[in-house]
Amino acid sequence: MGKETFLARQPIVDAEHRLFAYELLFRQSMSAVSAQITSQLQAGVEIISNTLCLGPDWLLQGKLAFINLDEATLMSDFVCLLPPRHVVYEILETVAVTPVLIARIRELRQLGYRFALDDFVCLDEYRPLLPMVDFVKLDVLEQPPEKTAEIIAHIRLNFTGQFIAEKVESREMFDLCRNCGIEYFQGYYFAHPENLASKTIQPGQLAVLELMNKVRACEDLAEIEEPLRRNAALTLRLLRYANSAASGLQQHAHTVRQALTQIGLKTLYRWLALLLITANPTPTNALAARTAVTRGRICELLGRSRFNREAQDELFITGLFSLAEPLMEIPLARLLEFLPMPDPIVQALVHQTGPYAPFLKLAEASERSDFEQIARYADEIASSPEEVNLVQLQSLAWAEALTSEAPHAAR
Repeated sequence: MGKETFLARQPIVDAEHRLFAYELLFRQSMSAVSAQITSQLQAGVEIISNTLCLGPDWLLQGKLAFINLDEATLMSDFVCLLPPRHVVYEILETVAVTPVLIARIRELRQLGYRFALDDFVCLDEYRPLLPMVDFVKLDVLEQPPEKTAEIIAHIRLNFTGQFIAEKVESREMFDLCRNCGIEYFQGYYFAHPENLASKTIQPGQLAVLELMNKVRACEDLAEIEEPLRRNAALTLRLLRYANSAASGLQQHAHTVRQALTQIGLKTLYRWLALLLITANPTPTNALAARTAVTRGRICELLGRSRFNREAQDELFITGLFSLAEPLMEIPLARLLEFLPMPDPIVQALVHQTGPYAPFLKLAEASERSDFEQIARYADEIASSPEEVNLVQLQSLAWAEALTSEAPHAAR
């Protein structure tokens, strides 16, 4: 099931009020108006992680992200997860300036990362950092304008970058800062932080998605066996499925290799898709998962006399994934980023067009007992209401057998 991801972003603008960047802020919930930070490391890592989950391109719209870092986060490998072109890392005023810190900043600058000094004050200990940073941020709410002007004049000899005024809350303050030579501005005068949320794919789901992509890309069972063997939960689930009546196998499988050999890559792909969709314990989603399985089976059976085996498998996936968005609680477009699918499936799921669309429409109409739509789409694929009725009954029985045995492994 998807986990809720939260961030806040506050615009940073230039003197003409044009968007230059966003500062990304840690939030625990969608309704939070400020961060309740018990660990700066956790906050920094969460912001980096959530930026990746939300997608830098969508989140930043081509602009820079300013992200606060404490010493522990700065020294960690997490800072290298985001591409340098997207971010400016703000060194918090609580970070002690040491030779180790300076060496770390030099190392990250060589990788292309840029830095800002946050809430800068004129202390000699910060002077070695001035040639190494691209921005200095000044808290103009906490000090009189003449103090801001004094700081700017004092550090110009060592600093060739640009200034950002923080906490600008009035037109008068904006004008004063601009007249002091400050290039960029941030504060309530321009915009309050905007809270953002998105469902993200959980690690367990990612493991399944990665395996599905690997199954599509290779024919060597050994390449599939190894990641399965490393994942104890998936191994147990696969063996349970392979030995269930729903799999249709005649022999018992006792190892991953035996299970893979007996069910084959195509069936493995289908099982992984089922696992992805049905692995949710809530009663509401259990019902929706059964509907998705039935829908996929209807599409597949209706395609038996009309398409080859590969297309029949794709019809099953089309029906199954038509309910992926409510079941996994992530947008379908986001899922397709992680799991690219053949064009006919995408056309049917996203655009309701293409060769598989009428099969999906027919399955959906069958669920609603919409006889007018059943007749319409049955005619479109050269079927009959009688065939559709038989296929629906067969699919319900198959789904009942599958969801009563195999999904024990998917819980």
